Amino acid sequence: MKYDRYAELIAPCGMNCSICSGYLSFVHNSPINKCRGCRARNKQCAFLKKQCRDGKKLLKGTVAFCYECNCYPCDRLTRLDARYRKDFNMSMIDNLDMIRTNGVEKFIKSQMKKYRCARCGGVTSVHNKKCFRCDVVKGWRE
Repeated sequence: MKYDRYAELIAPCGMNCSICSGYLSFVHNSPINKCRGCRARNKQCAFLKKQCRDGKKLLKGTVAFCYECNCYPCDRLTRLDARYRKDFNMSMIDNLDMIRTNGVEKFIKSQMKKYRCARCGGVTSVHNKKCFRCDVVKGWRE
């Protein structure tokens, strides 16, 4: 399996856009908030880029992932990570550490397994645990 198309869906902050409700809404033409992903929109990071303290490396595109910054993990990433741990049982910092240690391809393989729909084989959202292919999705968190 080719992982290049999935690799561009891993945001610099460690978010796997392919499991995001916004991206899944875009792919499945759902009426809720749509997003193509940070890298696909040529955005370095929707959450962090303007707050990057390490010489604005994200904004300039001189780093691929936040773990390459001297400030990693910065306060902004730590707060975002805490919210995602609490609300969605997912850690961007853990994702980044796995990418740094094992590479993007192994990270993507583990994510595909973790977020695979048991009924249809589609992708479940980290935000609402629903499969946009076989579940009725009314909202970003519903």
